Amino acid sequence: MRGKLKVLKGIFFFLMGLIMLGCAGIMICALNPSLTAMLADRVESTGAMEPGQSGQSGGLGSLFHNKDMQPDVVDSIEGQPGINEDWLEGQDGYEKPDASVEPPGSLSDRTGYKPVQEEAQQIEEDEAHGLVEARNQGETGSNLSFDGEIYPYYAMLEEDMQEIYKQIYANAQSLIESFAPVTDVSVNQLKTVFEAVYNDHPELFWLDTGYSCKYLRSGRCAVITLQFNETADDLEQARRSFEEAAGSIVAQAQTLGSQAEMEKYAHDALMELVEYDTAAPMNQSAYSALVGGRSVCAGYARAFQYIMHQLGIPCYYCTGYAGEDHAWDIVKLGDTYYNVDVTWDDTDEPTYNYFNKTDSEFAATHRRTGLSVYLPACGSGETVPLPESGEAAQDGGGQEGTDTGDAGTEEADEADDIMGLINPNPIQPLEWQSKTRVEPVDPQQTAEEKRQESLEKAGVTEEQVRDTMEEYYEDCRKLLTDAGTGDRQFVNVIPQSLWNAVERSYNSGDYWKGYVEQALRDMGADNFAIQLQVQDLGGGYYRLYHNVYTY
Repeated sequence: MRGKLKVLKGIFFFLMGLIMLGCAGIMICALNPSLTAMLADRVESTGAMEPGQSGQSGGLGSLFHNKDMQPDVVDSIEGQPGINEDWLEGQDGYEKPDASVEPPGSLSDRTGYKPVQEEAQQIEEDEAHGLVEARNQGETGSNLSFDGEIYPYYAMLEEDMQEIYKQIYANAQSLIESFAPVTDVSVNQLKTVFEAVYNDHPELFWLDTGYSCKYLRSGRCAVITLQFNETADDLEQARRSFEEAAGSIVAQAQTLGSQAEMEKYAHDALMELVEYDTAAPMNQSAYSALVGGRSVCAGYARAFQYIMHQLGIPCYYCTGYAGEDHAWDIVKLGDTYYNVDVTWDDTDEPTYNYFNKTDSEFAATHRRTGLSVYLPACGSGETVPLPESGEAAQDGGGQEGTDTGDAGTEEADEADDIMGLINPNPIQPLEWQSKTRVEPVDPQQTAEEKRQESLEKAGVTEEQVRDTMEEYYEDCRKLLTDAGTGDRQFVNVIPQSLWNAVERSYNSGDYWKGYVEQALRDMGADNFAIQLQVQDLGGGYYRLYHNVYTY
């Protein structure tokens, strides 16, 4: 009798153990939807094998990457879903530090980056069919293109994943939350693509770090849903505030003589403007730093990235590990890339301890993770010298089309003087980026003195300049209405710092509601076409020629 009880007891504990293991597996899959989809895909493909075929070996262990003694740090992401392997072969690869990363004690808490979070739910085919019919693809972004030097995460992706990237970007711009993907994308690929969009575009400050998707048992996504923060409630006003805050830094930086000087000015301006605060709202966005003046490492890094973009300097948002999850930037000066950590320089006494450093100099304190391991390696072993005020910086080469302080050749000056038009014969006049010369100024001048000198150089008065998008739209509405119907032209002047916002308004279509719609109503007209040409007046000002046809 006693023996039978022992056997029954053993069976009982064995069954309880199986139940507990099953529950643990369910919990793991519930907390990691990507793993669920991957396992489902593995099971489905295995079930479809013909007799005599053998399945892929490796089991669950092949789904994870090796980690060192520091928790939650991925050393590499070989085989990352959606990454273009051919593209990777041509890159100068980043080498992870050999030793453990140990941040200085005084900076160990100055982190705060939150990795991209996914929420995924598996659904059945019939439900997916209904969802796709109810939700179209929204904005596909098929007409968009992205320069790989400015947007490296886009360049990393396989061609079909670039189509999903464009779609996510376009729908984020239009505040469209849910849409069906334009091409097949798995749960795992989607996370790669979303992270690429988020990392490349600090101007999408209303886009949260999380998203959700509904997927089939195979792992294929049926519906993608983006998440927006509170600035989306009044995006037009938020954009104005954001562009004005960034524009004031950009405008001052553009009065300097080289890339390195402009970069240093932006670095210093952010340290003066922003206070490190883990409680800052929307602290993963550039908006929190530029408009709110309070942020964590993610906000500092994305604000610096945005300003560099406005200055025409390649700059990449880099994520990794520095005691905790952390974010900083990689900037390209000349032909060399450098690490910049504005957050760690912004201490009680501002420093340049983490400004323009090589990977070897960052090895003891910073380690890249996620897609950032695919960004270019930084530096050749020496730190770029800090530029001295009023002197041309030693940045290894000037930006294409930018004067680094020399007058240049007579031929170049003559070419620049031909009408002064940046795009004299535009085939696609709203899809280009301007390049201008920037001349050094006296560092002892006040901001107002610099502005007055710039106005005189441009040959315009204070009253002629439209400093904000609101002023620009109102002026365009009045000038278009006064011009009347037919083949007409009207002209206004803006600071160079406002140009990116103007260009974006035409590419996105915001200009239509900004001034055209009201002007057409005032004129009793129905149709409108425009070609825009831009003249560089010098001094940091542009004259915009609006060649319009209204009827």
